[in-house]
Amino acid sequence: MSNQLLHTPEGVRDIYSEECERKHLLEDKIHRTFKSYGYHPIQTPTFEFFDIFGKEIGTTPSKDLYKFFDREGNTLVLRPDITPSIARCASKYYMEDAIPIRFCYTGNTFINNSSYQGLLKETTQSGAELIGDGSVEADAELIALTVQVLLNAGLKEFQVSVGHADFLKGLFENAHLGETVENEIRELLLNRNFYGVEEIVSQVGLNDDLTYLFGLLKDAMLTKEKLLEAKEKAGNYPKIFHALERLEQLEDLLRIYRVEQYVFYEMAMVSELNYYTGVIFSAYTFGSGNAVVKGGRYDRLLESFGKSAPAIGFAIVIDQLMNALRRQNICIPFENKTKWFVYREEKHAEVIRDAIILRNRGENVELMPVTETNTVETYERYAQQFHIQDIIYYI
Repeated sequence: MSNQLLHTPEGVRDIYSEECERKHLLEDKIHRTFKSYGYHPIQTPTFEFFDIFGKEIGTTPSKDLYKFFDREGNTLVLRPDITPSIARCASKYYMEDAIPIRFCYTGNTFINNSSYQGLLKETTQSGAELIGDGSVEADAELIALTVQVLLNAGLKEFQVSVGHADFLKGLFENAHLGETVENEIRELLLNRNFYGVEEIVSQVGLNDDLTYLFGLLKDAMLTKEKLLEAKEKAGNYPKIFHALERLEQLEDLLRIYRVEQYVFYEMAMVSELNYYTGVIFSAYTFGSGNAVVKGGRYDRLLESFGKSAPAIGFAIVIDQLMNALRRQNICIPFENKTKWFVYREEKHAEVIRDAIILRNRGENVELMPVTETNTVETYERYAQQFHIQDIIYYI
């Protein structure tokens, strides 16, 4: 047998044994949290037409997509992101609905990252989407839900960084920097190179208020007081002013939810997903070099599919969250309640009858026949390895 048959391609991995059990337990816990907020499960296809994730939608660059063709020659892609699929689905089945719609999901996504990035190419995401509500109350609900999910997962120390897409757009509109310089600044912000941004801004010759507002980009933990001060400086710049005002209103609501201690405001937040239009946020914790949650408002995305409706949502990267929990020594409680029936061949009929009774009661039973190779001692040794608590012998 070729050695290659035993290995997975670069960027994907097998998840098995207790790790897989704990992953499913974590996903179940997250799903229950979503349900407690009134979010309803939805499943969309693993692959879609290319246009669902095309450049016009503002999602993942084409070079990072896994593309293939169907029998009719249509270009299909493995989904890199689940939000556009849900936007398509909501537009198709809820076109005339005016009330808010809440969805939640768990599924795998696929991005053909460069091998130099060291990232998985297939990851599991769990997310929530609130469609049809453009209010700041909806923003607060999603951020409060993010905090609750992370607390229920077992994290104690984490930070939700919140920004607003219109803050940077407003700076660019009023500074008249040109597209090339704007793209350079976006790239610097994605790489957290605030000194590079400061150097560019210092060469432009902006007025004091705009210079001050650009300076906020390097502050990753803005307080409400600083937001209020910035709002005074933004009086002549409506887009920037309204973005800051929205964050001020959001802060007041998060205090009602009693989650404000986990939330910090960061005006430099830039997403690689271009469909975000308002509040954007990410959650970080120890043990994960990347965000464990990413989300934001996408009020114009559904228009691409024919429905005019505001929306906001977020996705938890389950793999990143699992890594963080493990590195923080936070154990996802798992108890193997499967019973092993260890039996000799002549007891087979009795074992099956007893197993049926227990399974009908909701218990888990695994049948383990004694052979020359698999002796009682062999099973007892493996039972310790697999943390089997109950062995019933039919010897």
